[in-house]
Amino acid sequence: MKSKSQHSNNLQGKSGSEPEQKKLLFSFKDFDHTQGQTFSQWEKESLLNVMLDKLKEYSKKTITEAKKAGFTIYGSFPPKFLFKHPKFITEDAIWASMHIQGKECIAGHVVGSVFYIVFLDKDHKFWITEKKHT
Repeated sequence: MKSKSQHSNNLQGKSGSEPEQKKLLFSFKDFDHTQGQTFSQWEKESLLNVMLDKLKEYSKKTITEAKKAGFTIYGSFPPKFLFKHPKFITEDAIWASMHIQGKECIAGHVVGSVFYIVFLDKDHKFWITEKKHT
C-alpha cells in the first residue's frame, strides 16, 4: 500500500497540470446505488441537502486545501471493508472519502482533480477505523 504522500503523484491529470492546485470537482458518473444508501434515503434523513452544501463548500477548494479540511485520500480500496469494490472501477483506483457531518461520509475515487462519488455511507462503514480512547 502506498503512503498518502505518494498519492499526490498519482493524481496527475491527462493535461499534465498539477491537480493538487486545481479546484476539486465532483462527479456521480460512478455512483453505485447497490451499496451504501441511495439519494432518496439520504433525502428522507435530511442528509442530501447537507451533502450538497458540503460539496459546494469543497468545490471552492483545491485538493491541497480540501485535504487540510478533511478530504482524505487513502489510495487502495480499504483493507477492512463492508463494501465491495465495484467491478466497473479499475483495481488501481485511488480511493478517498469526505465526511459530510459526524460519521456520515461519501466515498469514491480520484482522477486528476475529480472526485468520483461512488458510495453514500451514513454509518461510516467504507473505511473502518478503530475507535480512539474507548
